[in-house]
Amino acid sequence: MMTMITVEDLKSAYGRKQILKGASFMAGQGDCVGIVGANGCGKSTLLSILAGTLRPKAGRVLYGGAPAWQGGAAGHMRADMGTIRRMTGYVPQDNPLIPELTVLDNLRLWYPDRDVLQWQLQQGVLKMLGVDGFSRMQASKLSGGMKKRVSIGIAMASNPPILLLDEPSAALDLICKEDIRKYLQAYLQHQGTVVITTHEESELDLCSRIYVMNDGRLRPIDRSLRGEALVREF
Repeated sequence: MMTMITVEDLKSAYGRKQILKGASFMAGQGDCVGIVGANGCGKSTLLSILAGTLRPKAGRVLYGGAPAWQGGAAGHMRADMGTIRRMTGYVPQDNPLIPELTVLDNLRLWYPDRDVLQWQLQQGVLKMLGVDGFSRMQASKLSGGMKKRVSIGIAMASNPPILLLDEPSAALDLICKEDIRKYLQAYLQHQGTVVITTHEESELDLCSRIYVMNDGRLRPIDRSLRGEALVREF
């Protein structure tokens, strides 16, 4: 199994406050890595670094063996944004939609090839997520679940082998959560690699390994832990 993600000793800080103090993990094709922890512990910071939207202070990230983040001259961290964009799709907690546009017009910004977009709406990821059913709606009128479905569809526009999701099911209804879960199962079955931060125990069932973020570091825990036993690990 090919190693798709290698994260080594990532460090990050806001001012003098250290957020990540040496986070490390690896993931291969078909792996789903779940990251849990208390609010504010650094989970979103980690995903922002992996997605290339936040610069770490130190460490190294490889995607498929190719450097994504590594130390450069004078100790500054250097990103290979070409590798990051080619290898990853990112679903942040906030949606990337322009509210004045329709869903379809938003999608056209991310799917420049109209034929590919049409195929995705008819048979591909956008169909699987049910986006075809509300593609003519204005983005500002979408429910939270609809926005999240579109956000995942946007993240998959370049068909990346790695999908980064920051609490994708937060505040969504049960039907939407189940649809997202089914899509992630299909993505993993096709040898995609997922890194997901979550408070949803149903999403942890997808994970081949689980880490708890504590004091700026990642610690592997038993993937079967749930309820109070899981919370105690925080």
